[in-house]
Amino acid sequence: MNLLVCISKTPDTTSKISFKSDDMEYNSDGVSFIMNPYDEWYALVRALEITEQQGGTVTVINVGPATNDIIIRKALAIGAHDAIRVDTEATDAFTVASNIATQAKLKNYDIIFLGKETIDFNGSEVGAMVAEMLDLPFISYATKLDVAASLSTVTRDIEGGEEICEVDGPLVISAAKGLAEQRIPNMKGIMMAKNKPLEVVPAQNVPQRVLTSKFILPPAKSGVKLIDPENMDELVRLLHEEAKVI
Repeated sequence: MNLLVCISKTPDTTSKISFKSDDMEYNSDGVSFIMNPYDEWYALVRALEITEQQGGTVTVINVGPATNDIIIRKALAIGAHDAIRVDTEATDAFTVASNIATQAKLKNYDIIFLGKETIDFNGSEVGAMVAEMLDLPFISYATKLDVAASLSTVTRDIEGGEEICEVDGPLVISAAKGLAEQRIPNMKGIMMAKNKPLEVVPAQNVPQRVLTSKFILPPAKSGVKLIDPENMDELVRLLHEEAKVI
């Protein structure tokens, strides 16, 4: 099977979030970047498991500048066979999806994987856009995937239960927690990654559809208030006037 896994670069989950340029730009000074966990832990690993069981190749694709090569090499160290980087800034979801779809059309991929969302923007937009551009079925938030020949059986969580879908033929799938378990690259994988092919391709001339007008931090959380257990009147007053839950 030929599988394509879309990966993104995101700030580490412990990064302090701040903005600059009059709140128009994310302040990346001193920030450590990682591969988006939903792409790495679930989408990539499940793709690798499928090819280990059934044969085939896993290609990873990233839309971004040369500074993203470090996270692409990590994907190769985990086990991906080769990689593509579209050489442009990921300005919005449409730009990313358009460039992924353009590259995906060049090969007949059986399944295209993405994480369910990136942990910085939480948009969950790219997967559906890629599927539409390729005219393929799309199943989001998958927690289990079984593949037999051309038939994919996908389980996804829904309100109050699970939904099981069957798709015959190529599809696009976004991965949620549970689809696979995280793998740590070993020394052999890290050394082999240095020699695996990473193809850099020019970007398509895609107009940016979404412009950021401003970033705003949420209000700071207030500290915990401790109320004397004998002072029930004060507790009731705070729940009524401040928390507004009664």
